[in-house]
Amino acid sequence: MASQPAVEVDGLRKVYGTTVAVDDISLTVYEGEIFGILGPNGAGKSTTVESIAGLRTIDSGTISVHGIDPVNQREEITEVLGVQLQEAKLQPKITVQEALELWSAFYPDPEPWAPLAERLGLGDHLRQRFEDLSGGQQQRLSIALALIGRPRVVVLDELTTGLDPRARREVWELVRDVRDRGVTVLLVTHSMEEAQTLCDRIAIVDAGRVRALDTPAGLIGSASAATITTFETPVAIDLASLRELEGVTAARSENGTVTVEGAEGVALAVIEELRTQGVAPLRLRVAAGSLDAAYLDLTENDTDPDIRQEALR
Repeated sequence: MASQPAVEVDGLRKVYGTTVAVDDISLTVYEGEIFGILGPNGAGKSTTVESIAGLRTIDSGTISVHGIDPVNQREEITEVLGVQLQEAKLQPKITVQEALELWSAFYPDPEPWAPLAERLGLGDHLRQRFEDLSGGQQQRLSIALALIGRPRVVVLDELTTGLDPRARREVWELVRDVRDRGVTVLLVTHSMEEAQTLCDRIAIVDAGRVRALDTPAGLIGSASAATITTFETPVAIDLASLRELEGVTAARSENGTVTVEGAEGVALAVIEELRTQGVAPLRLRVAAGSLDAAYLDLTENDTDPDIRQEALR
């Protein structure tokens, strides 16, 4: 990971009437990384990235994108940052080709639009009007327009909404290619698979605050079910003794299959406990936990006021 910051947010706060959308968010995104922002609906994700893009005025805090203030330096920010919003609409009658050519005219050295359109599956739809495109096709056009100016930072909000599985994988590959060219990617998503597949680091946002910031592996490792051990046994075992093992958070048996959840390393303790019980486990499997579990741990624990921000560099 490059050591130079691309985006710096410090003490960001945004209020709509009596609703606090963003409450003191601070984070640093480094050059050339894919940085994910996860959180439930209304958590403040879109407000955060729209503020970074200069599309929202902020109530307090500071934002810098490669040293540029996105609110007060509008012309400069458009030269370094591209945006694909969750709900972006174009003039209904404009065609795909007209939109690509228009956006190309805004930049001194745009990405050639024809290969980009082909890469995003729009090559056969250049003469179609925006209003006649499917939701997925409109989404792909929005991605193309965000990338056409060769931005140094690109914001992708709900990147693959409306895309079929094949198109989603192709867009993921494009995002990796963009990152490999040195572009910093801010990715807002509800998809755990997308976040775990693409992101170098992830901020989990809830109630307008950063609840955790870590790599996908780090978030999974901190979850209550960092590892899941499953096995079959033809004889009854003492589940209570498994639950009492250090690091174990849950142990259950169903139809002859035992599942034990817990911190990293508990599998060895489970195997040792089975040995003392004289039980030889069958079809033993140890798997890493999931980002879903880590996400639920962090967003469902509303009584915990602690905010964990671990910035890995």
